[in-house]
Amino acid sequence: MTDLLYSEEEEALRAAVRDLLTDHCAPPDVIARTESDTPHDPEAWKALAEGMGLAGLLVPEALGGQGATHREVAVVLEELGRAVAPVPYLTSAVVATEALLACDADDLLTELASGRTIGALAVALNVAPGGAYKAVRHEGGALYGELTGIADAVAADVLLVPADDGGLYAVDADAVTLTPQVSLDLTRPVATVLLEGAAGRRTGDAEPAVRRALRAGAGLLASEQLGLAEWSLTETVRYLKDRKQFNRPVGGFQALKHRLAQLWLEVVHLRAAARGAADALTTGEDVDVAVAVAQAYAAPVAVRAAEEALQLHGGIGMTWEHPAHLHLKRAKADSIAHGTAGAHREALAELIDLRAP
Repeated sequence: MTDLLYSEEEEALRAAVRDLLTDHCAPPDVIARTESDTPHDPEAWKALAEGMGLAGLLVPEALGGQGATHREVAVVLEELGRAVAPVPYLTSAVVATEALLACDADDLLTELASGRTIGALAVALNVAPGGAYKAVRHEGGALYGELTGIADAVAADVLLVPADDGGLYAVDADAVTLTPQVSLDLTRPVATVLLEGAAGRRTGDAEPAVRRALRAGAGLLASEQLGLAEWSLTETVRYLKDRKQFNRPVGGFQALKHRLAQLWLEVVHLRAAARGAADALTTGEDVDVAVAVAQAYAAPVAVRAAEEALQLHGGIGMTWEHPAHLHLKRAKADSIAHGTAGAHREALAELIDLRAP
């Protein structure tokens, strides 16, 4: 039977990542960065990617990576979700890396594993695994077209662009025109990518690479959503123990106890689903089902946890200075990333042959 409990090594990794994020991604710093023209935190990324070597967790050791599994990556994403860290980890160290692992691009994998190069898959953030995505035109050795909703494109050094000839092309970010789009989650900005005769190097076939990348992205996104939900629950419980009304802790009111108890149950179930998806990606067993289950459950729970945190913090939760809004915005944005919960429920019904009558 699969053991979904955290190992000692995973707990040690969690502690190290949390300590680093405490130093680099304190809530006031993240909020201040969302108000600036540079939403990503290069110092935090350097500490994670180069200092701890986390950008190459999924890359084989022979290519300069750590040769770890999706379970370790899931632990990192839990902590990044807790901190709403403005770093392109999911897009570069997971999605772009997984796409390249399906191609013949060892040199690019080595660059991404080092953390000194950031990659982004040029597929809209809302596309679900197996869903239709837009490909640009390949003509005369150059790429032409416009792609929208590309997450973390503004931070990328190289874009992995699917073309109509079936290839996946590596394109330098300097060769394209990037236009930021309005994004609810300012810590993970999206942009429009315009290619007007951009040169690209074919790395492999687009269809299997994109399918693999989006599946891993969706499965591990559940761990980020778990981190969001756990932070929301933990901080709300802590606040309600300290906040007093009528000379007694607010957390002692029965109605609030029931709401928090129900939320705790949902977060526990989310942890099981997220760990199941990470383990399935590691072992390769029932991956599609595990990913669909995790995403069908994760988004509603993460959003509800963030909403409860904001509501139960009262007036302070409505302020810009409190980080509750960061978690709510990330949870809402994540709820449509790599497919909505409804899309994953439909996919799950097909996978287990349990369609609606």
